[in-house]
Formats: sequence, C-alpha cells, structure tokens
Amino acid sequence: MELLNDMALFVEVARARSFRGAAEATGVPNSTLSRRIGALEKAIGLRLLHRTTRKVELTEAGQVYYERSRRIVDEARVAHEQLGEMLAQPNGVLRASLPVDFATIYMAPLIADFARRYPGITFDFDLTPRRVDLVSEPFDVAIRMGELTDSGLIARLLARLAVQAYASPGYLKVSGEPTHPSQLAQHECLGFAKAGTWELHRGADTVQVEVGGRFMVNSVGMFRRLATLDLGIVLLPQEIVADDVAAGRLRRILPKWEGKPTPVYALTETRLLPAKVQRFIDFLQERLRQQEGTLPA
Repeated sequence: MELLNDMALFVEVARARSFRGAAEATGVPNSTLSRRIGALEKAIGLRLLHRTTRKVELTEAGQVYYERSRRIVDEARVAHEQLGEMLAQPNGVLRASLPVDFATIYMAPLIADFARRYPGITFDFDLTPRRVDLVSEPFDVAIRMGELTDSGLIARLLARLAVQAYASPGYLKVSGEPTHPSQLAQHECLGFAKAGTWELHRGADTVQVEVGGRFMVNSVGMFRRLATLDLGIVLLPQEIVADDVAAGRLRRILPKWEGKPTPVYALTETRLLPAKVQRFIDFLQERLRQQEGTLPA
C-alpha cells in the first residue's frame, strides 16, 4: 500500500512538474513529497526526476515510470469511486480542453446546467486553440469539432451538428442572394482560408464549389462576427449562429441545402474514466443530441 501511495504522489508531481503544484493538489507538504519521492527513487534504484529551483523534469526512467504508474493510479482511483459515494455524487476537479468559440457561444449554458446538477465538481477549462496532449498534460477530456486524425485516443461521438449557409441582410442587399450553391463562387465567403472548397447537399444531390474571399481567419467567432458586419457568407453549424439569427443579424440562405455535418467528439486517453468525467461526457452527449436540428434556421 505504501508503494501505491508513493506512486500516486509521484504521478501528481510529474503532472504538475513541480512539488509546489503537487502539494497544492494533494495537501501533502513539499518536504514530505520530496522525502517520499526520494525514498521511491532509492527503492527503485533509478533517478526519476531532475530537480531545479523552479520546476522538475522527468528523466527517461521517470517518463517510463510515469506512463505505467499513471494508469495504475487512475485504475485504483476509479475502483474506489465505483465502490463509494462518489459515483452517486461525483466530485473533484474536472480538467477539460474545449474549442474556444463553440464553448463560449454554445457550451457555456450546458456547462452551467451541469455545474448546478453536480455541485461537488469544480472546473479547470483550457480554451486556447492549441491541441492539448492528453497523454502528457493533466487533462481529463478534450472536446473537439471536426473529423479526427488517428491519434490513438479514445473518441466518443457526442453529436453531428447541421451546417448551413448564412449571411447578413446588409450583405445580401448589396451583393444579392445566391439561389444555387454554384453561385457562391461569385460571393465573398468567410472561413479558415482565403480560398477553399465548400460542399453542400440537397437530398442525394451534392455540389462542390470553389469559394474565395478577402479574409483568412483562424477563429470561428471572428468570421461569424465579420458576417454580421456585412462582409460575407459563412457556412457554420446553426448552434454557432443561433443568437445572430434570432436577433436578425444573420439569415439563412440556400435553405434547401446543407453543408457536411460537423461531428463533435469527446477525447480521452483511456476508457477507464472517473465518475466526474463519465457524467460530463454523458451529459454533453444527451444535451447535444437533444438539440440536433431543433434550433431555428
């Protein structure tokens, strides 16, 4: 049992990359952590950490030990949760990486509902656009939009969001409204690149059209905002633009045509999940699928 306890302390130090951070997470004093990790290294016969005054780094042996130990510690923690009260009322810190614009515009109310349902859970969200590393960074889950590359992670499909074309009344007044997807080639189209291919479907009919525009933006929120300022047409999930449509800032165009649905995934490093993570994924899956196709166009 002492070995398992020391292993768990080592995992916390390795995750935090500092004794101070691990001390805050575990409630174990710095001096005790240092002594216990030192004893663990002595018992193993290998140095696990490079220590400096500012942070610690894993040695090669430490990285191997961390990968093995983390799974053992997580399995032990889940076993305790499944047998205890935590399963009925999950608690602890939920660390999640979320897509910036989708989280801000659409997920925030869902997260608020989840937080009210589970008051024992606290939240640590990362909304930077970077792709976090679920293996080496201390995240429980990452929510991602779009098709995935084969990363070796466990992917759970939460929903497929309907994608449609939208423009502002001001843009349409000046530039006219396309009546067929092929006409998008003559319009300003806003997206992640100045030019690209948009694919739209109407039943069994599919049209691919090369579109272009003056803006290249790496933020959904930004080109959505540009569309409300009469600068072009966007092809987005209706959940992203629902507020703008309701307020009259955007209007759906090509109403019989839809883009390729955007999948939303929950990614985890393992299938063996603590109750707080499993409940979060289940909740998002339930709510997102409830609302697929229910928002006004």
